[in-house]
Amino acid sequence: MPKAAVLPGFNQPMELLDLDLAAPKAGEVRVKMAASGVCHSDLSVQNGTLLIPAPCVLGHEGAGVITEVGEGVDHLAPGDHVVLSFVPQCGTCFFCARGQGQLCETSNIALVSGGLLDGTPRFSRDGNPVFQMSACGTFSEETVVPAIGAVKIDPGMPLKQAALIGCGVLTGVGAAVNTAAIREGDTVAVVGCGGVGLNVIQGAKHAGAERIIAVDMVDGKLELAQKFGATDTVNAGEQDAVGGVMALTQQRGADVAFEVIGLKATIDQTINMTRRGGQAILVGVPSMDVMIELPAFLGVIVAEKTVKGCWYGSSNVHTDIPKLVSLYQEKNPNVTVEYVETAKQGITVVMISQPRMLMAFGFLARVFEVFGRHHIVVDLVTTSEVSISVTVDDPSRLDDASSQAGHFFAAFAIASSSLT
Repeated sequence: MPKAAVLPGFNQPMELLDLDLAAPKAGEVRVKMAASGVCHSDLSVQNGTLLIPAPCVLGHEGAGVITEVGEGVDHLAPGDHVVLSFVPQCGTCFFCARGQGQLCETSNIALVSGGLLDGTPRFSRDGNPVFQMSACGTFSEETVVPAIGAVKIDPGMPLKQAALIGCGVLTGVGAAVNTAAIREGDTVAVVGCGGVGLNVIQGAKHAGAERIIAVDMVDGKLELAQKFGATDTVNAGEQDAVGGVMALTQQRGADVAFEVIGLKATIDQTINMTRRGGQAILVGVPSMDVMIELPAFLGVIVAEKTVKGCWYGSSNVHTDIPKLVSLYQEKNPNVTVEYVETAKQGITVVMISQPRMLMAFGFLARVFEVFGRHHIVVDLVTTSEVSISVTVDDPSRLDDASSQAGHFFAAFAIASSSLT
């Protein structure tokens, strides 16, 4: 009976509950979670931007160790270390056969149903179903997932770092190396330097971009962006984002511009800062009512501008996840991992119930945005307590920040210390 962080309903705080977990059916595996990332998409489910039935175990970015396999699973075995994919990829459908595994037809049922590939979840409580986000539900000590959504990795890869690959890293790096066509020497602009945006930056660097312009409103994020490979920064809170990028590109605009926030305003800005003949790549998840408005003749035809969507980094999880693991293990300077360690083992996941908060998780750090440019960083969860560390860049606001932090509700899942 694993403990899990359960969202009881939209716009409600999460609850830490004991759940029943059924054995894996044919084509499924049971995983003991070692670590789970927190993504802005989890908040999007909580606030109703993304629609998944409730009650629901959130979490779609995680890694762990297989403890049981269902009938017909012959490529995985108990003891295997795996990264979970929130887009299970069958490898045989129309899209998978054409190298577009991120659009796999098999995964569609799981994405919308809150269940696995048969549309039903494996979690329950008092006989009632508890749904799981994107065929994962990683905010739990254990979960059952489709075998095609569990990617085996080298057991030498630290699982806490491997968890990040399941969404933020794969989406960001993939957007740069798979979705976009970055050429050696290109100028790239990245609008939004949260977790995915930071990984777009390091992916762009890996793809050969010569100049990478990071655009954000938070100085701390822009500083992180430079550590990931940004060569220039534009603080959109202090100047016009489009004008700032134009000034750095002789008024032409970026060869490739990425939107990694999901707001209409930043989508428009990203398209406008893209040069004629360039590419605007939309990565951020907007609300369902956001529309793209472009003048067809001057904005697209004459400009020969490409506006392209990016889902899950246009990635084939079965090949791209092992590649990223190898890059980390080889200590490739263009794909780096840094992790803020704590004094105790068993750290896995923190979920913050706060609508104003922008949650970002990259390879370097999580940045929680509150009080304008002030930050609250949650950095410690143990089996016996939740500890919230508060960091602000203005000491005069420390008392205010500490008081606000006390109202945040953190739900968490704890993995066995033997796995960390």
